[in-house]
Amino acid sequence: MAKGYMGKILVVDLSKNEFKEEIIPDDVYEKYLSGTGLGAYYLYHNMPANADPLGPDNYIGFMSGLLTGTGSLFTGRWMAVGKSPLTGTWGDANCGGNFSPAIKQCGYDGIFFKGISDKPVYLYIDAKTMELRDASDLWGIDAVDAEQLLIERYAKQGKTPRVATIGQSGEKCSLISGICNDRGRIAARSGLGAVMGSKKLKALVLLGNKPITPHNYDEMKKLSKMCNRWVNFQPPFVTGPATAYVGKLMRYLPHQLVMDGMLYKIFLRKWGTVSMNQLSVEIGDSPIKNWDGSSDDWPVSHSNIVNPDVFTDCEIVKYHCYSCPLGCGGICSMSGKYEETHKPEYETVICLGALCMNTDKDSIFYMNEMLNRAGMDTISAGHVLAFAIECYEKGIITKDDTDGIELTWGNTDAMIEMLQLMIDRKGIGDILADGVRVAAQKIGKGSEKFAIHAGGQEPAAHDGRADPGFALHYSVEATPGRHTIGAYLYYEMFQLWKRLKDLPAPKMLYHKDTKYTVDEEKIQMAAACSKYMNIINGAGACMFGAFLGITRMPLFDWLNAATGWNKSDEEIMQIGERIQTIKQDFNVKHGIEPKNNKVPLRTLGQPPQTRGSNKGRSVNLDKLMSEYWQFFGWNSETGKPSTETKRALGIE
Repeated sequence: MAKGYMGKILVVDLSKNEFKEEIIPDDVYEKYLSGTGLGAYYLYHNMPANADPLGPDNYIGFMSGLLTGTGSLFTGRWMAVGKSPLTGTWGDANCGGNFSPAIKQCGYDGIFFKGISDKPVYLYIDAKTMELRDASDLWGIDAVDAEQLLIERYAKQGKTPRVATIGQSGEKCSLISGICNDRGRIAARSGLGAVMGSKKLKALVLLGNKPITPHNYDEMKKLSKMCNRWVNFQPPFVTGPATAYVGKLMRYLPHQLVMDGMLYKIFLRKWGTVSMNQLSVEIGDSPIKNWDGSSDDWPVSHSNIVNPDVFTDCEIVKYHCYSCPLGCGGICSMSGKYEETHKPEYETVICLGALCMNTDKDSIFYMNEMLNRAGMDTISAGHVLAFAIECYEKGIITKDDTDGIELTWGNTDAMIEMLQLMIDRKGIGDILADGVRVAAQKIGKGSEKFAIHAGGQEPAAHDGRADPGFALHYSVEATPGRHTIGAYLYYEMFQLWKRLKDLPAPKMLYHKDTKYTVDEEKIQMAAACSKYMNIINGAGACMFGAFLGITRMPLFDWLNAATGWNKSDEEIMQIGERIQTIKQDFNVKHGIEPKNNKVPLRTLGQPPQTRGSNKGRSVNLDKLMSEYWQFFGWNSETGKPSTETKRALGIE
């Protein structure tokens, strides 16, 4: 019976050059789905405790989603999973592009690697062949060029190989390196590119041809048509520069409306995530000047340089990931060394712009392409630059340390030079290439208070002082510092209460001050986000599609139609709870103390800022964390799952 998933995984032992197929029982999919859920299940049971993240006992897995290739929309995401060398915790990284279906077309829901090769290799799979091939000629080549070389090498009539590869950053085991596909689309977070580099694994080249078949194709098609009607609704909207004034209005109003994700969808379809560049600054969502500045330091006269129209004006063609009808990405023209580049994301623009007080838009395009080719996370890299600039400003590091680079706020040339040192691991770049926590530990001299991270990972460009849900999820998730899990805003857009009647329905209009109280409703909202995002990542779905709302992107119905299950909404949400718990217990197994993953006081408004959008705001993170853990049935002081909770969820 067709079920949507492939029912098996491939495990490659790089030390022994051995391949092993493993059948995954149906009940595992019913308990964990595929994607990060299946990845968490497999690594929890197969990786020895306290494995060295850069050693042979760590695994790195490439996971497709349960819904990928079934005819559903927004379900082309793939995920890398493993123990993060950046944080020592559970690590995953999520990416779009066209690599996800290629995993399933090879016959697998996931491909795992363990061991360490004695020379650079890449995995090649087609309909007849499966082998590790010599990658010595590719080692040292950036991710975009390496991918193109492999595509040209193996392109066949009517079939383009799908490639995932690391750049120089991953090869040199930078702890902030990721894995690339589709000319620089990057699974950037958790430092998993370093795991590939440590294993001497340059790339995967996939050319399978196995069919992916849902249980009920007609129902899948019907549901997707309904979803697509919502995607195609696109009324005229404001200009790019006007978004700043929309943000200003939202900033000064004491109340705010519940956000309907259809509004954000209109933004995304018109501009992509850069639609938030100015609006987010004005409402206090964007961190400024290494999280110590405010919207007063980055007024409209600064932010207008990167208004949304700047990025669509140079857009050559919209970019769509696999099975995506929205197309929030774009391929842009640029001057100089590189003629084309992926449109930078909002996170990239803020982290390489406002966070470092950089007002040169051309440099953001250039640095984005530079980092994508090297396979280095733009979020972490921007934080590292901001940390280093503040250390330079405070006299903690000097010109002698920076090889003469004048590392001052907004110094574009200095930023580019420093990034190149980080990619090459030369001079102080060798220290900075492993993120702000490692850099602060090595530099010392009080630099620790300028290192903004959660458990070792730099947070994204969403400020918990504007939405405390971000601060909470940065600090409690099994892979800390992540913005793609939950926030009060996300809960509003998911609209889960329309299907799950036990969840609270927020008031349509509420006072902003109520966001800073800690109550049962806030905890229910946060827990629901965590559970739902585990479903999304198990299905291979896109968060932006989910922002349409649960009644418009019918994720639960797709899952039942694709598999032949007849699970209730509550049963599906329990799958998300199980995945959340097994990832947390993975961390406990590997010696992590969850309470140590908190974001620093500066990011919480302790003390509160005295000016700007977040003036007077502070977050009671300790209480939020404790009550969140208690809600999941974990120890409210330590964040460790209880035996009773694990037993109730069927976690062996």
